[in-house]
Order: sequence, then C-alpha cells, then structure tokens
Amino acid sequence: MEKVLKKSDFYFDLPKELIAQDPLTDRSSSRLLVMDKKTGELQHRVFTDVTDYLKEGDCLVINDTKVIPARIIGQKINAGGNKTNPDSEKAGKKALTDEETDNGKENQIGAKIELLLLKRLGEDTWESLVKPGKKARPGAKISFGNGRLIGEILEIGEEGNRIVKFSYEGIFEEVLDELGTMPLPPYITHELKDKNRYQTVYAKYNGSAAAPTAGLHFTDELLEKVKLKGVRIAHVTLHVGLGTFRPVKEENVLNHHMHTEHYLLREEDAKIINETKASGGRIICVGTTSTRTVETCADGNGGVRAGEGDTSIFIYPGYEFKVLDGLITNFHLPESTLIMLVSALCGRENVLNAYNEAVKERYRFFSFGDAMLLI
Repeated sequence: MEKVLKKSDFYFDLPKELIAQDPLTDRSSSRLLVMDKKTGELQHRVFTDVTDYLKEGDCLVINDTKVIPARIIGQKINAGGNKTNPDSEKAGKKALTDEETDNGKENQIGAKIELLLLKRLGEDTWESLVKPGKKARPGAKISFGNGRLIGEILEIGEEGNRIVKFSYEGIFEEVLDELGTMPLPPYITHELKDKNRYQTVYAKYNGSAAAPTAGLHFTDELLEKVKLKGVRIAHVTLHVGLGTFRPVKEENVLNHHMHTEHYLLREEDAKIINETKASGGRIICVGTTSTRTVETCADGNGGVRAGEGDTSIFIYPGYEFKVLDGLITNFHLPESTLIMLVSALCGRENVLNAYNEAVKERYRFFSFGDAMLLI
C-alpha cells in the first residue's frame, strides 16, 4: 500500500494579525521559543539568549546568500519596435515609442509586465516568473528602465516559468540594483523602508529571490559572542528560490515536487563541519536552507562532502537527519514544506503544540517574525 502523508495534518490556525509586517528595530530583540526536540518541552526566551544553548565545540552553519532586487517591472516591446537595436538605451526608448503608435490588440502598447528572477541559468540568462504570462511568449521582448535593460523570452520552462536572456550595458548587478525592488513575500503588505533589513548581516553572494530569514535575527555583535563561546561558524551558500515557499497542492505530501535550488559548500567549511562532528560537537543550522544544504552534502558517515550543484531535497517526517543536530528557524506557514521539515526533526505533534503555544502567546510569524530554537 502506498504511503500517505496528509497535507492537512500540518495545518494550524493562524490569526492574520500575527503575521509580522515590519522588521524589529533591533534584529536580535525578537522572541525565541526554545523546544527540546525529543520531549517537546518549551521555554520562552529572547533571541540573544541563544548563546545560553550553544556549547564550546559546537558549529553554527549559516547561509551567506544575498537577496537580489529580483522584482522588475517593464513594458513589452512590439514587433515593430524590435527592428531597432535593443542593446542600447536609445534603442529601448525608440522601441517603446513605436509601441505607443501600435494599434494591434495582441501587442498592447507599453503593456506592463512584471518579472521575478528565480534562478540564474547562465551569465545573462534567468529562469523567471512572469506576469501576465500570456504576454510573454517565446520571442517577446521587454524593456526595463526605458531600455536600460532588455529581456527576451527564450522559452517556457517548468511550470510555466520563462527562460529570459538579458542584454544591457555595464554590470548586470548594478543595473538590477538600479531598476529592481526586493521580492518580499505576498503576505507582507507593508513597504520595506530599508532593503538591508531583508538581508542577513553576513549576506555575501548574490542570487536569492527570498531571504534565508532565520539569519535575520543575528547582529555582528551576537555572532561575536557566539565565537567567543568557542562555537565555530561554517558558511554554506544556497540561493533561495520560490520552490521553498511554493504551496503544497497535493493532499498526499509525498506527491509534492520540489524545485531545485543552487548550493555551494566549500572545502574549508566542509572541514569545519567534519572536525566538529569528529570531536563530538553539534551541528546547529541557521535556517531550513542551511539544513537542506548540509543534508544534501551528507557523506553517509555523519559528515559532509564539499561540492556545488542543484538540490531538490524534500525533508518531511520519517526522514533521518544525517548531519544536523539542532536548528534555528522562524515560524512557518501552515501546510508548508518548511513546517514539514521542522516536524521531521521534532515530531509533528510537538511542532503543532509549539505553534499553538506561539499563537496563544502572540509570537510574530513568518519572515520578519520571531524565532524557534530546536535542540
């Protein structure tokens, strides 16, 4: 008989007012719900107390990916406009002018198109979510910033996502920083005044469409306290795509398909993790993205192998963790793959009990919300 894991088994009732809309002034002042992963016993603390639970010889694994301003809004260029050279700003402006004189219905002049960059496939090629998709068929071109950036739809990829090739002058990251905005999750409706608040203080490598939000609670000062306690810090890089947050539509969770995300574990960081394991220390991951990276790189002997690639690892109850010993994470959406991962570590009943306690105690939920330590 086929194994069934029901999506509805991971549901909890969350009042909308508990969804945090803004980051706290002080990153590390959020609340911390500490849970014993074996017994489910709970303690209510503040995030700076996390050092009380870390021991000399432990290793904290952090994801140093950097969120790019991945949401860009442009206008479709019609066929007539494409006769010009789209590589220059002047050509982009000409293309849009041509569009404004086009009376065709299919290529509406200056039709607004929004792109969300999900995953870099090549130097100037990205898998992107495009809205509205019907205006982004293969061959269509889109102008951003009056031709500062031109995107051409190459093909339709997995689940309707578009493969887009960009042309521009200068450095892509600088052009994107000029034209793009931070891709906040749909449940955050407030405008983010300081885009650095959707970055960890250790963010380094561009490529994510969403922040590894468990790391948002750390300040430079708190990380120094962690190091002074004799805790080593290992870095991984996993560029967070929307696959992590994509809703589970199948009632049988095992039928859910995870999107791939690109990861990198360097030799020096693999060495830190393996030395920690060999000396009896614990591996405590900051966030589900760090967790998925070290578990993807597991060598079968409790350690990890350095490497780079794409992972679609899906962790749910029944999974046996090969590397991770503890987890720092935020509170996740009902019926999400993330609450399933946490349930794999601590047990579904313990996790739902903790979430219900957090609701009762008015903890703040999701990206800008409070944190949990599972240890």
